[in-house]
Amino acid sequence: MLGTSAHTDTFTRDNLPDPADWPDFLLEGFAYPDRLNVGVELTDAMVEKGFGDHTALIGNGRRRTYKELADWTNKLARALVEDLGVRPGNRVLIRSANNPAMVACWLAATKAGAVVVNTMPMLRARELAAIVDKAEISHALCDTRLMDEMTTCAKTSDFLRTVVGFDGTSNHDAELDRLALEKPVKFDAVATSADDVALLGFTSGTTGSPKATMHFHRDLLIIADGYAREVLGVTPEDVFVGSPPLAFTFGLGGLAVFPLRFGAAATLLETASPPNMIEIIEKFNATVCFTAPTAYRAMLQAMEDGADLSSLRAAVSAGETLPAPVYHDWKKKTGKPMLDGIGATEMLHIFISNRFDDHKAACTGKPVTGYEARVIDEDGAEVPRGEVGRLAVRGPTGCRYLADDRQKVYVKDGWNITGDSFSMDENGYLHFAARNDDMIISAGYNIAGPEVEAALLSHPMVSECAVVAAPDEARGAIVQAHVVLVEGAAGDANMVKLLQDHVKAEIAPYKYPRDIRFVDELPKTATGKIQRFALREKT
Repeated sequence: MLGTSAHTDTFTRDNLPDPADWPDFLLEGFAYPDRLNVGVELTDAMVEKGFGDHTALIGNGRRRTYKELADWTNKLARALVEDLGVRPGNRVLIRSANNPAMVACWLAATKAGAVVVNTMPMLRARELAAIVDKAEISHALCDTRLMDEMTTCAKTSDFLRTVVGFDGTSNHDAELDRLALEKPVKFDAVATSADDVALLGFTSGTTGSPKATMHFHRDLLIIADGYAREVLGVTPEDVFVGSPPLAFTFGLGGLAVFPLRFGAAATLLETASPPNMIEIIEKFNATVCFTAPTAYRAMLQAMEDGADLSSLRAAVSAGETLPAPVYHDWKKKTGKPMLDGIGATEMLHIFISNRFDDHKAACTGKPVTGYEARVIDEDGAEVPRGEVGRLAVRGPTGCRYLADDRQKVYVKDGWNITGDSFSMDENGYLHFAARNDDMIISAGYNIAGPEVEAALLSHPMVSECAVVAAPDEARGAIVQAHVVLVEGAAGDANMVKLLQDHVKAEIAPYKYPRDIRFVDELPKTATGKIQRFALREKT
Protein backbone atom coordinates (compact mmCIF):
# COMPACT_ATOMS: atom_id res chain seq x y z
CA MET A 1 0.00 0.00 0.00
CA LEU A 2 1.45 3.35 -1.06
CA GLY A 3 1.41 6.34 1.24
CA THR A 4 -0.58 9.47 0.51
CA SER A 5 1.25 11.34 -2.23
CA ALA A 6 2.26 14.99 -1.89
CA HIS A 7 2.27 15.36 -5.67
CA THR A 8 -0.38 17.66 -7.09
CA ASP A 9 0.82 16.62 -10.54
CA THR A 10 0.06 12.90 -10.29
CA PHE A 11 1.68 11.80 -13.57
CA THR A 12 4.34 9.51 -12.09
CA ARG A 13 2.10 7.75 -9.62
CA ASP A 14 -0.55 7.37 -12.31
CA ASN A 15 2.03 5.70 -14.56
CA LEU A 16 3.56 3.26 -12.09
CA PRO A 17 3.33 -0.37 -13.24
CA ASP A 18 0.44 -2.50 -12.12
CA PRO A 19 1.36 -3.66 -8.59
CA ALA A 20 0.97 -7.26 -9.79
CA ASP A 21 3.98 -6.65 -12.04
CA TRP A 22 6.23 -5.17 -9.35
CA PRO A 23 9.17 -7.16 -8.03
CA ASP A 24 9.11 -8.32 -4.44
CA PHE A 25 10.54 -5.58 -2.22
CA LEU A 26 12.52 -6.80 0.79
CA LEU A 27 12.40 -3.79 3.09
CA GLU A 28 13.30 -5.36 6.41
CA GLY A 29 16.03 -3.26 8.01
CA PHE A 30 15.15 -0.17 5.97
CA ALA A 31 12.60 1.82 7.96
CA TYR A 32 11.88 5.46 7.15
CA PRO A 33 9.17 7.93 8.22
CA ASP A 34 6.08 8.16 6.05
CA ARG A 35 7.04 11.71 5.07
CA LEU A 36 10.51 11.87 3.61
CA ASN A 37 12.23 14.33 1.27
CA VAL A 38 15.68 13.13 0.24
CA GLY A 39 16.72 16.68 -0.70
CA VAL A 40 16.25 17.72 2.91
CA GLU A 41 17.90 14.60 4.29
CA LEU A 42 21.12 15.28 2.36
CA THR A 43 21.35 19.01 3.22
CA ASP A 44 19.37 20.67 6.03
CA ALA A 45 19.19 17.48 8.07
CA MET A 46 22.97 17.13 7.83
CA VAL A 47 23.41 20.68 9.13
CA GLU A 48 21.13 19.83 12.07
CA LYS A 49 23.35 16.82 12.78
CA GLY A 50 26.37 19.09 13.16
CA PHE A 51 27.95 18.88 9.70
CA GLY A 52 27.29 22.50 8.74
CA ASP A 53 30.97 23.45 8.60
CA HIS A 54 32.10 20.23 6.91
CA THR A 55 32.97 20.34 3.21
CA ALA A 56 30.16 18.87 1.11
CA LEU A 57 31.15 19.62 -2.49
CA ILE A 58 34.43 20.47 -4.21
CA GLY A 59 34.45 21.59 -7.80
CA ASN A 60 35.24 24.37 -10.24
CA GLY A 61 37.79 25.86 -7.87
CA ARG A 62 35.55 26.05 -4.79
CA ARG A 63 34.71 24.19 -1.64
CA ARG A 64 31.15 24.39 -0.35
CA THR A 65 30.12 23.42 3.16
CA TYR A 66 26.91 21.62 4.09
CA LYS A 67 25.50 24.91 5.43
CA GLU A 68 26.32 26.65 2.14
CA LEU A 69 24.76 23.79 0.18
CA ALA A 70 21.59 23.86 2.30
CA ASP A 71 21.22 27.64 1.86
CA TRP A 72 22.01 27.47 -1.87
CA THR A 73 19.48 24.73 -2.57
CA ASN A 74 16.79 26.46 -0.51
CA LYS A 75 17.23 29.67 -2.51
CA LEU A 76 17.10 27.72 -5.77
CA ALA A 77 14.01 25.81 -4.62
CA ARG A 78 12.27 29.09 -3.87
CA ALA A 79 13.09 30.36 -7.37
CA LEU A 80 11.74 27.16 -8.92
CA VAL A 81 8.46 27.42 -7.02
CA GLU A 82 7.91 31.17 -6.81
CA ASP A 83 9.23 32.28 -10.20
CA LEU A 84 9.10 29.23 -12.46
CA GLY A 85 5.90 27.63 -11.20
CA VAL A 86 7.25 24.18 -10.40
CA ARG A 87 4.58 22.12 -8.67
CA PRO A 88 5.03 18.90 -6.68
CA GLY A 89 5.17 16.02 -9.13
CA ASN A 90 6.25 18.08 -12.16
CA ARG A 91 9.11 16.49 -14.05
CA VAL A 92 12.23 18.67 -14.14
CA LEU A 93 15.08 17.82 -16.50
CA ILE A 94 18.63 18.85 -15.60
CA ARG A 95 21.28 19.09 -18.31
CA SER A 96 24.84 19.54 -17.13
CA ALA A 97 28.26 18.03 -16.72
CA ASN A 98 29.32 16.88 -13.25
CA ASN A 99 29.66 20.02 -11.15
CA PRO A 100 28.35 21.40 -7.83
CA ALA A 101 25.65 23.46 -9.58
CA MET A 102 24.13 20.32 -11.08
CA VAL A 103 23.97 18.70 -7.65
CA ALA A 104 22.44 21.86 -6.20
CA CYS A 105 19.77 21.98 -8.92
CA TRP A 106 18.92 18.31 -8.36
CA LEU A 107 18.57 18.81 -4.61
CA ALA A 108 16.58 22.03 -5.03
CA ALA A 109 14.11 20.49 -7.46
CA THR A 110 13.76 17.50 -5.13
CA LYS A 111 13.02 19.82 -2.19
CA ALA A 112 10.34 21.47 -4.33
CA GLY A 113 8.71 18.05 -4.71
CA ALA A 114 9.62 17.68 -8.37
CA VAL A 115 10.55 14.43 -10.07
CA VAL A 116 14.05 14.94 -11.45
CA VAL A 117 15.48 13.60 -14.72
CA ASN A 118 19.26 14.08 -14.85
CA THR A 119 20.73 13.95 -18.35
CA MET A 120 24.20 13.80 -19.87
CA PRO A 121 25.64 16.84 -21.64
CA MET A 122 26.50 14.71 -24.67
CA LEU A 123 22.87 14.06 -25.60
CA ARG A 124 21.56 15.70 -28.75
CA ALA A 125 18.19 17.38 -29.27
CA ARG A 126 16.65 14.24 -30.74
CA GLU A 127 17.65 12.16 -27.74
CA LEU A 128 16.48 14.85 -25.31
CA ALA A 129 13.14 15.02 -27.12
CA ALA A 130 12.56 11.30 -26.61
CA ILE A 131 13.14 11.74 -22.88
CA VAL A 132 10.95 14.84 -22.66
CA ASP A 133 8.11 13.10 -24.47
CA LYS A 134 8.31 9.91 -22.43
CA ALA A 135 8.31 11.70 -19.07
CA GLU A 136 6.14 14.65 -20.19
CA ILE A 137 8.73 17.04 -18.79
CA SER A 138 7.57 20.61 -18.20
CA HIS A 139 10.76 22.31 -16.97
CA ALA A 140 14.42 22.07 -17.92
CA LEU A 141 17.37 23.51 -15.99
CA CYS A 142 20.37 23.73 -18.26
CA ASP A 143 23.99 24.79 -17.87
CA THR A 144 24.20 27.88 -20.08
CA ARG A 145 27.17 26.34 -21.90
CA LEU A 146 24.88 23.54 -23.15
CA MET A 147 21.77 25.47 -24.18
CA ASP A 148 21.83 24.94 -27.95
CA GLU A 149 20.56 21.34 -28.05
CA MET A 150 18.14 22.05 -25.18
CA THR A 151 16.51 25.01 -26.91
CA THR A 152 16.35 23.06 -30.18
CA CYS A 153 14.50 20.32 -28.32
CA ALA A 154 12.10 22.79 -26.70
CA LYS A 155 11.11 24.45 -29.97
CA THR A 156 9.09 21.47 -31.12
CA SER A 157 8.09 19.97 -27.76
CA ASP A 158 4.46 19.55 -26.72
CA PHE A 159 5.43 19.39 -23.05
CA LEU A 160 8.55 21.43 -22.33
CA ARG A 161 7.34 24.96 -21.63
CA THR A 162 10.15 26.38 -19.45
CA VAL A 163 13.88 26.23 -20.13
CA VAL A 164 16.08 28.23 -17.77
CA GLY A 165 19.84 28.45 -17.66
CA PHE A 166 22.15 28.14 -14.66
CA ASP A 167 25.85 28.85 -14.39
CA GLY A 168 27.75 25.59 -14.03
CA THR A 169 30.94 27.48 -13.18
CA SER A 170 31.44 29.34 -9.91
CA ASN A 171 30.24 32.69 -11.25
CA HIS A 172 26.51 32.23 -10.55
CA ASP A 173 25.66 34.58 -13.39
CA ALA A 174 22.73 33.09 -15.28
CA GLU A 175 18.95 33.45 -15.18
CA LEU A 176 18.27 30.86 -12.49
CA ASP A 177 21.14 32.13 -10.35
CA ARG A 178 19.82 35.68 -10.56
CA LEU A 179 16.32 34.56 -9.65
CA ALA A 180 17.68 32.81 -6.56
CA LEU A 181 20.08 35.58 -5.53
CA GLU A 182 17.72 37.59 -3.33
CA LYS A 183 15.69 34.68 -2.00
CA PRO A 184 15.72 33.81 1.71
CA VAL A 185 17.84 30.83 2.74
CA LYS A 186 14.88 29.14 4.40
CA PHE A 187 12.48 26.98 2.42
CA ASP A 188 9.66 24.74 3.58
CA ALA A 189 10.39 21.69 1.48
CA VAL A 190 7.45 19.69 0.17
CA ALA A 191 6.60 16.91 2.62
CA THR A 192 6.79 14.15 0.04
CA SER A 193 5.83 10.60 0.85
CA ALA A 194 8.67 8.12 1.28
CA ASP A 195 7.20 6.31 -1.72
CA ASP A 196 6.63 9.35 -3.91
CA VAL A 197 8.73 9.16 -7.06
CA ALA A 198 11.82 11.38 -6.68
CA LEU A 199 13.89 10.38 -9.69
CA LEU A 200 13.43 9.02 -13.18
CA GLY A 201 16.53 7.21 -14.36
CA PHE A 202 16.60 6.63 -18.10
CA THR A 203 18.52 3.51 -19.02
CA SER A 204 21.59 4.32 -21.10
CA GLY A 205 21.75 3.03 -24.65
CA THR A 206 18.19 1.77 -24.79
CA THR A 207 16.67 0.72 -28.09
CA GLY A 208 13.49 2.16 -29.54
CA SER A 209 11.35 4.02 -27.03
CA PRO A 210 13.48 4.96 -24.01
CA LYS A 211 12.87 3.18 -20.71
CA ALA A 212 12.53 5.27 -17.55
CA THR A 213 13.05 3.66 -14.18
CA MET A 214 11.10 5.13 -11.27
CA HIS A 215 12.80 5.56 -7.91
CA PHE A 216 11.19 6.70 -4.67
CA HIS A 217 12.63 9.07 -2.06
CA ARG A 218 13.26 6.09 0.22
CA ASP A 219 15.19 4.27 -2.53
CA LEU A 220 17.82 6.99 -2.68
CA LEU A 221 18.50 6.55 1.03
CA ILE A 222 18.37 2.75 0.86
CA ILE A 223 21.37 2.55 -1.49
CA ALA A 224 23.37 4.66 0.95
CA ASP A 225 22.16 2.91 4.09
CA GLY A 226 22.77 -0.46 2.41
CA TYR A 227 25.71 -0.65 0.00
CA ALA A 228 27.56 2.52 1.04
CA ARG A 229 27.29 1.77 4.75
CA GLU A 230 27.89 -1.98 4.62
CA VAL A 231 30.40 -2.36 1.78
CA LEU A 232 32.22 0.98 1.77
CA GLY A 233 31.89 1.91 5.43
CA VAL A 234 31.66 5.61 4.56
CA THR A 235 32.73 8.10 7.24
CA PRO A 236 32.68 11.93 7.39
CA GLU A 237 36.43 11.91 6.70
CA ASP A 238 35.99 10.37 3.25
CA VAL A 239 36.55 12.29 0.03
CA PHE A 240 34.86 10.84 -3.08
CA VAL A 241 36.03 11.10 -6.67
CA GLY A 242 34.91 9.36 -9.85
CA SER A 243 34.12 9.44 -13.54
CA PRO A 244 30.49 8.29 -13.99
CA PRO A 245 28.07 11.06 -14.98
CA LEU A 246 25.60 12.18 -12.34
CA ALA A 247 22.98 11.47 -15.02
CA PHE A 248 23.65 7.76 -14.40
CA THR A 249 22.34 6.37 -11.13
CA PHE A 250 25.80 4.83 -10.60
CA GLY A 251 27.29 8.34 -10.63
CA LEU A 252 24.48 10.00 -8.66
CA GLY A 253 24.87 7.45 -5.88
CA GLY A 254 28.65 7.35 -5.82
CA LEU A 255 29.30 11.07 -6.22
CA ALA A 256 26.33 12.68 -4.47
CA VAL A 257 24.04 10.47 -2.39
CA PHE A 258 26.75 8.42 -0.64
CA PRO A 259 29.03 11.24 0.47
CA LEU A 260 26.19 13.60 1.44
CA ARG A 261 24.39 10.91 3.45
CA PHE A 262 27.39 10.49 5.76
CA GLY A 263 28.85 13.99 6.00
CA ALA A 264 31.69 13.24 3.59
CA ALA A 265 32.92 15.36 0.67
CA ALA A 266 32.44 14.86 -3.07
CA THR A 267 34.89 16.16 -5.65
CA LEU A 268 33.17 16.76 -8.98
CA LEU A 269 35.00 16.85 -12.30
CA GLU A 270 33.41 18.08 -15.51
CA THR A 271 36.07 16.17 -17.45
CA ALA A 272 36.86 13.07 -15.43
CA SER A 273 39.76 11.76 -17.49
CA PRO A 274 42.26 9.54 -15.66
CA PRO A 275 44.88 12.35 -15.53
CA ASN A 276 42.30 14.74 -14.04
CA MET A 277 41.18 12.17 -11.47
CA ILE A 278 44.79 11.44 -10.53
CA GLU A 279 45.38 15.17 -9.99
CA ILE A 280 42.28 15.47 -7.76
CA ILE A 281 43.14 12.34 -5.77
CA GLU A 282 46.59 13.74 -5.02
CA LYS A 283 45.37 17.28 -4.32
CA PHE A 284 42.50 16.44 -1.98
CA ASN A 285 43.69 13.05 -0.66
CA ALA A 286 40.60 11.35 -2.05
CA THR A 287 39.71 8.11 -0.31
CA VAL A 288 36.92 6.54 -2.41
CA CYS A 289 37.00 6.27 -6.21
CA PHE A 290 34.24 5.17 -8.58
CA THR A 291 35.27 4.43 -12.15
CA ALA A 292 35.64 1.72 -14.79
CA PRO A 293 38.54 -0.73 -15.22
CA THR A 294 39.86 1.25 -18.19
CA ALA A 295 40.56 4.24 -15.95
CA TYR A 296 42.17 2.07 -13.29
CA ARG A 297 44.57 0.78 -15.94
CA ALA A 298 45.64 4.36 -16.61
CA MET A 299 46.02 4.99 -12.88
CA LEU A 300 48.28 1.98 -12.54
CA GLN A 301 50.52 3.37 -15.26
CA ALA A 302 50.52 6.78 -13.55
CA MET A 303 51.68 5.18 -10.31
CA GLU A 304 54.55 3.64 -12.25
CA ASP A 305 55.41 7.20 -13.30
CA GLY A 306 55.38 8.48 -9.72
CA ALA A 307 51.76 9.44 -8.98
CA ASP A 308 50.82 9.09 -5.30
CA LEU A 309 47.38 7.50 -4.94
CA SER A 310 48.03 6.08 -1.49
CA SER A 311 45.13 8.06 0.02
CA LEU A 312 42.61 5.80 -1.77
CA ARG A 313 41.16 3.21 0.57
CA ALA A 314 38.35 2.09 -1.75
CA ALA A 315 38.57 1.58 -5.50
CA VAL A 316 35.10 0.66 -6.74
CA SER A 317 34.85 -0.86 -10.22
CA ALA A 318 31.58 -1.23 -12.07
CA GLY A 319 30.11 -0.59 -15.49
CA GLU A 320 32.01 -3.43 -17.15
CA THR A 321 33.75 -6.64 -16.15
CA LEU A 322 36.88 -6.15 -14.07
CA PRO A 323 39.70 -8.11 -15.76
CA ALA A 324 41.69 -10.29 -13.38
CA PRO A 325 45.05 -8.70 -14.40
CA VAL A 326 43.81 -5.24 -13.37
CA TYR A 327 42.60 -6.62 -10.03
CA HIS A 328 45.93 -8.34 -9.38
CA ASP A 329 48.04 -5.36 -10.51
CA TRP A 330 46.07 -2.96 -8.32
CA LYS A 331 46.36 -5.16 -5.27
CA LYS A 332 50.07 -5.66 -5.87
CA LYS A 333 50.68 -1.94 -6.37
CA THR A 334 48.51 -0.57 -3.55
CA GLY A 335 48.12 -3.45 -1.12
CA LYS A 336 44.36 -2.80 -1.22
CA PRO A 337 41.57 -4.66 -3.01
CA MET A 338 39.57 -3.38 -5.94
CA LEU A 339 35.89 -3.80 -5.18
CA ASP A 340 34.17 -5.17 -8.26
CA GLY A 341 30.39 -4.98 -8.25
CA ILE A 342 27.34 -4.96 -10.46
CA GLY A 343 24.38 -2.62 -10.47
CA ALA A 344 21.61 -1.60 -12.85
CA THR A 345 19.58 1.53 -13.48
CA GLU A 346 16.49 -0.55 -12.74
CA MET A 347 17.91 -1.50 -9.32
CA LEU A 348 19.28 2.05 -8.79
CA HIS A 349 22.78 1.01 -7.72
CA ILE A 350 25.15 -1.85 -6.87
CA PHE A 351 23.44 -4.95 -5.48
CA ILE A 352 26.25 -7.55 -5.71
CA SER A 353 29.78 -6.72 -4.64
CA ASN A 354 33.09 -7.87 -3.28
CA ARG A 355 34.04 -6.69 0.22
CA PHE A 356 37.26 -5.39 1.76
CA ASP A 357 37.61 -8.63 3.71
CA ASP A 358 36.12 -10.93 1.08
CA HIS A 359 37.28 -10.45 -2.50
CA LYS A 360 38.91 -12.28 -5.37
CA ALA A 361 39.70 -11.89 -9.06
CA ALA A 362 37.16 -12.66 -11.80
CA CYS A 363 34.40 -12.61 -9.21
CA THR A 364 31.57 -10.14 -8.67
CA GLY A 365 31.12 -11.20 -5.05
CA LYS A 366 27.94 -11.79 -3.10
CA PRO A 367 24.66 -9.87 -2.73
CA VAL A 368 24.69 -6.66 -0.72
CA THR A 369 22.78 -6.86 2.57
CA GLY A 370 19.07 -6.86 1.85
CA TYR A 371 19.38 -8.45 -1.60
CA GLU A 372 19.00 -12.01 -2.77
CA ALA A 373 20.32 -13.46 -6.04
CA ARG A 374 19.92 -16.68 -7.92
CA VAL A 375 20.90 -18.02 -11.34
CA ILE A 376 17.98 -19.38 -13.36
CA ASP A 377 17.15 -20.99 -16.70
CA GLU A 378 14.60 -19.78 -19.25
CA ASP A 379 11.78 -21.35 -17.21
CA GLY A 380 12.80 -19.63 -13.99
CA ALA A 381 14.25 -22.74 -12.32
CA GLU A 382 17.60 -22.42 -10.56
CA VAL A 383 20.48 -23.97 -12.49
CA PRO A 384 23.07 -26.18 -10.78
CA ARG A 385 26.02 -24.46 -9.12
CA GLY A 386 28.76 -23.66 -11.61
CA GLU A 387 26.42 -23.52 -14.62
CA VAL A 388 25.74 -20.28 -16.47
CA GLY A 389 22.21 -18.92 -16.44
CA ARG A 390 20.24 -15.71 -16.14
CA LEU A 391 20.80 -13.53 -13.08
CA ALA A 392 17.68 -12.89 -11.01
CA VAL A 393 17.76 -10.56 -8.02
CA ARG A 394 15.40 -8.98 -5.52
CA GLY A 395 15.84 -6.68 -2.56
CA PRO A 396 14.86 -3.29 -1.12
CA THR A 397 15.06 -1.63 -4.57
CA GLY A 398 13.78 -2.93 -7.86
CA CYS A 399 12.39 -2.23 -11.31
CA ARG A 400 9.40 0.01 -11.87
CA TYR A 401 9.30 1.22 -15.47
CA LEU A 402 7.31 4.32 -16.33
CA ALA A 403 4.29 3.21 -18.41
CA ASP A 404 6.14 0.43 -20.20
CA ASP A 405 5.07 -3.08 -21.21
CA ARG A 406 8.71 -4.17 -20.82
CA GLN A 407 8.04 -4.28 -17.06
CA LYS A 408 6.69 -7.80 -17.59
CA VAL A 409 9.97 -8.81 -19.25
CA TYR A 410 12.28 -7.41 -16.57
CA VAL A 411 10.23 -8.72 -13.62
CA LYS A 412 9.22 -12.38 -13.42
CA ASP A 413 7.59 -13.97 -10.37
CA GLY A 414 8.79 -11.13 -8.13
CA TRP A 415 12.41 -11.28 -9.33
CA ASN A 416 14.29 -8.69 -11.38
CA ILE A 417 15.84 -10.36 -14.45
CA THR A 418 18.83 -8.11 -15.03
CA GLY A 419 19.82 -9.18 -18.54
CA ASP A 420 23.16 -10.59 -17.37
CA SER A 421 24.40 -14.16 -17.52
CA PHE A 422 26.17 -15.40 -14.40
CA SER A 423 27.24 -18.55 -12.65
CA MET A 424 27.24 -19.15 -8.90
CA ASP A 425 29.94 -21.31 -7.38
CA GLU A 426 29.57 -23.78 -4.52
CA ASN A 427 30.34 -21.06 -1.97
CA GLY A 428 27.71 -18.63 -3.25
CA TYR A 429 30.05 -16.29 -5.13
CA LEU A 430 28.74 -14.90 -8.41
CA HIS A 431 30.79 -14.81 -11.61
CA PHE A 432 29.85 -12.72 -14.64
CA ALA A 433 29.65 -14.48 -18.02
CA ALA A 434 28.05 -12.11 -20.56
CA ARG A 435 25.13 -9.85 -21.36
CA ASN A 436 21.94 -11.58 -22.44
CA ASP A 437 21.27 -9.11 -25.23
CA ASP A 438 23.05 -7.15 -27.90
CA MET A 439 24.01 -4.23 -25.68
CA ILE A 440 27.59 -3.13 -26.24
CA ILE A 441 29.41 -2.20 -23.03
CA SER A 442 32.32 0.09 -23.93
CA ALA A 443 34.44 1.77 -21.24
CA GLY A 444 31.52 1.54 -18.83
CA TYR A 445 28.89 2.94 -21.22
CA ASN A 446 25.94 0.91 -22.48
CA ILE A 447 25.48 1.41 -26.21
CA ALA A 448 22.61 -0.10 -28.17
CA GLY A 449 23.68 -1.34 -31.58
CA PRO A 450 20.32 -0.60 -33.24
CA GLU A 451 20.55 3.05 -32.21
CA VAL A 452 23.95 3.40 -33.90
CA GLU A 453 22.62 1.58 -36.95
CA ALA A 454 19.74 4.05 -37.20
CA ALA A 455 22.18 6.97 -37.09
CA LEU A 456 24.35 5.42 -39.81
CA LEU A 457 21.36 4.62 -42.00
CA SER A 458 20.32 8.27 -41.90
CA HIS A 459 23.40 9.10 -43.99
CA PRO A 460 22.70 9.09 -47.76
CA MET A 461 25.87 7.09 -48.52
CA VAL A 462 24.78 4.11 -46.37
CA SER A 463 22.65 1.41 -47.95
CA GLU A 464 22.72 -1.18 -45.15
CA CYS A 465 24.60 -1.65 -41.92
CA ALA A 466 24.91 -3.82 -38.84
CA VAL A 467 26.62 -2.95 -35.55
CA VAL A 468 28.24 -5.42 -33.15
CA ALA A 469 30.66 -5.36 -30.24
CA ALA A 470 34.32 -5.98 -31.02
CA PRO A 471 36.76 -6.92 -28.23
CA ASP A 472 39.13 -4.12 -27.25
CA GLU A 473 41.89 -4.30 -24.66
CA ALA A 474 41.51 -0.72 -23.46
CA ARG A 475 37.70 -0.36 -23.50
CA GLY A 476 36.55 -3.93 -23.04
CA ALA A 477 34.60 -3.61 -26.29
CA ILE A 478 34.10 -1.05 -29.03
CA VAL A 479 31.31 -0.36 -31.48
CA GLN A 480 32.13 -2.02 -34.79
CA ALA A 481 29.99 -1.18 -37.84
CA HIS A 482 29.73 -3.30 -40.97
CA VAL A 483 28.50 -0.98 -43.71
CA VAL A 484 27.21 -1.52 -47.25
CA LEU A 485 27.56 1.74 -49.15
CA VAL A 486 25.36 2.93 -51.99
CA GLU A 487 26.60 2.12 -55.45
CA GLY A 488 29.52 4.29 -56.52
CA ALA A 489 30.53 5.41 -52.99
CA ALA A 490 34.16 4.82 -52.03
CA GLY A 491 34.83 2.88 -48.84
CA ASP A 492 38.01 4.68 -47.87
CA ALA A 493 39.44 6.53 -44.86
CA ASN A 494 37.59 9.71 -45.81
CA MET A 495 34.29 7.83 -45.76
CA VAL A 496 35.11 6.34 -42.35
CA LYS A 497 35.62 9.82 -40.89
CA LEU A 498 32.55 11.17 -42.67
CA LEU A 499 30.32 8.47 -41.16
CA GLN A 500 31.88 8.73 -37.72
CA ASP A 501 31.33 12.49 -37.65
CA HIS A 502 27.76 12.00 -38.86
CA VAL A 503 26.97 9.59 -36.00
CA LYS A 504 28.52 11.97 -33.47
CA ALA A 505 26.21 14.71 -34.73
CA GLU A 506 23.11 12.49 -34.67
CA ILE A 507 23.47 10.85 -31.25
CA ALA A 508 25.75 11.15 -28.21
CA PRO A 509 29.34 11.15 -29.51
CA TYR A 510 30.54 8.33 -27.27
CA LYS A 511 28.30 5.94 -29.23
CA TYR A 512 30.09 6.38 -32.55
CA PRO A 513 31.60 3.31 -34.28
CA ARG A 514 35.34 3.28 -33.63
CA ASP A 515 35.79 0.57 -36.24
CA ILE A 516 33.98 0.74 -39.60
CA ARG A 517 34.31 -2.09 -42.10
CA PHE A 518 32.93 -1.76 -45.61
CA VAL A 519 31.37 -4.92 -47.05
CA ASP A 520 29.57 -5.80 -50.25
CA GLU A 521 26.73 -7.51 -48.42
CA LEU A 522 25.64 -8.50 -44.92
CA PRO A 523 25.06 -12.12 -43.88
CA LYS A 524 21.33 -12.81 -43.65
CA THR A 525 18.89 -15.60 -42.96
CA ALA A 526 16.49 -16.85 -45.59
CA THR A 527 13.89 -14.43 -44.23
CA GLY A 528 16.26 -11.47 -44.58
CA LYS A 529 17.25 -11.08 -40.92
CA ILE A 530 20.85 -9.92 -40.47
CA GLN A 531 23.01 -12.60 -38.81
CA ARG A 532 24.96 -10.50 -36.36
CA PHE A 533 26.50 -13.58 -34.78
CA ALA A 534 28.31 -14.18 -38.07
CA LEU A 535 29.74 -10.66 -37.93
CA ARG A 536 30.85 -11.15 -34.32
CA GLU A 537 32.72 -14.29 -35.33
CA LYS A 538 34.76 -12.20 -37.78
CA THR A 539 35.85 -9.63 -35.16
